[in-house]
Amino acid sequence: MPQIAGLTSAETVELFRRYVIGNYNRYPVNLVRGEGSHVWDSEGNRYLDLFPGWGCNLLGHCPPHVVRAVQEQVATLIHVPNTWHMDVQGEWAKLLSERSFGGQAFFCNSGTEANEAAIKLARLHGKGKYKIITFTGGFHGRTLGSLTATAQPKYHEGLGPLMAGFSYAPHGDLAAVAKLIDEETCAIMVEPIQGEGGIRLPPPGFLQGLRKLADDHKLLLIFDEVQTGCGRTGEWFGYQHYGVTPDIMTLAKALCGGIAGGAMLTTPQIAPSLRPGTHAATFGGNPIAARAGIASIEMIEQEGLLDSAKQLGQIFERRFRKLQKECDLVTDVRVVGTMVGLELAVDGTPVVKGCLDRKLLINCTHSTVIRLLPAMNLPEDQAEEGCDILAEVIKSLPRQ
Repeated sequence: MPQIAGLTSAETVELFRRYVIGNYNRYPVNLVRGEGSHVWDSEGNRYLDLFPGWGCNLLGHCPPHVVRAVQEQVATLIHVPNTWHMDVQGEWAKLLSERSFGGQAFFCNSGTEANEAAIKLARLHGKGKYKIITFTGGFHGRTLGSLTATAQPKYHEGLGPLMAGFSYAPHGDLAAVAKLIDEETCAIMVEPIQGEGGIRLPPPGFLQGLRKLADDHKLLLIFDEVQTGCGRTGEWFGYQHYGVTPDIMTLAKALCGGIAGGAMLTTPQIAPSLRPGTHAATFGGNPIAARAGIASIEMIEQEGLLDSAKQLGQIFERRFRKLQKECDLVTDVRVVGTMVGLELAVDGTPVVKGCLDRKLLINCTHSTVIRLLPAMNLPEDQAEEGCDILAEVIKSLPRQ
C-alpha cells in the first residue's frame, strides 16, 4: 500500500498549533498509515504499536475484514435516523446479546455516552431513587455525568458543581459499599477490571459481593466494560471470568474494530424503563458502525482470537514476571489477556519517551503504571520484540 502523501510531522505540528485546541498532550509525530500492529509516520518511520488506538484497535490497524465491511456499507447507506429500522443494527444487537447475557442494546458513539445511558436508565428504573455508588480508581468518561461517576478528584478540578447523587467507595471494600446504600440508592457501577486505574483486578469475592448487595437491596449492578469488553481479556466480556452477571453493561473502544461506536446492554425486564423520549443518540448504531461491529465479531470468531488473547497474555505474564525478578523498579505485574499493567517504583513518563525513541508505542497511567492494550492478533514475535524493548528501557532508568 503506498504511503499517503501529505505534510511532514513538523508542518502538521505547526498546523495543530495554530488551528486545533491544545487539550491533548500530543507527540510530535504525524501518523499517516497503519497495518496490523504497526503504524508509519509521514517520514516513513515504522512503529510497533502496543497501545493501538487507545485500546480501540483490538484487531490491529485497518483489519481487512472490517475494512471490507465498511467499504461495502459506505457505498450503500451511510446514515439514517433511528426513527427507521436498520437490519444491520438489529443483527449487531443479536450478536452481542447471544454472546453476553441475552440482553437488549442501546447504541451510541463512545464509552462516556454508553455510561451516560446506563446512569439515566438506572435512575429511570429506580422511579425516584437516584444515587449510584462507584469506586476509587475507576474511570467512566469525560461528560459531566460519567465524570462525576469517576472517583478521581484530579478529573473534577475546575468543573464543579458536579452532578448530585454519586457516592465513592474504596475499590474492593464491600463493607464500605454496604454503609453507603440507603433508600435513595438505585445502582452500583464498577469496572470488572479497572483500566485507566492501572489494570487493577478485583479482590477475590468482590464482584460476587457486589452482586449480592445489589440483589439484597434491589439495586442495579452496572459493569463498565468499555475497556474489558469485546474479547480483550480472552473472554467476550470481563464479567465472564468471575461468574457474575450485571444488570447493565456498557461497551465501546474495541466494539467496532476502530470505528467509533458504543453500546449499553440490559435485560429485557429493565430495558422498557428507557422508553421513547428519555434518551437518544443521533449517530448511535448507524449502518457503518453496525457493519464494523458485526465484522469485528466475525473476525474474532473466524480467526480464533479469544484464544490468541489468552496466549498473548501468557507471553506478557512470563516476560514481565521475569523482568520483575531482574529489576527492582518493577513492583507488580497484572495481566488478563491483552490487558497488561506494570507497576513501577518510579514515574513511568521517561519509559514512554524511551520506548518512543525506539519506535515502540505504549502508555503510562496513574503516573507509575505502564499500560499495554495490544491487538489480540499481535504476532508472537512482535510481542517478544515489544517486551525486549520495554525491558531494555526500564532497566536503563536511573536509580533514585
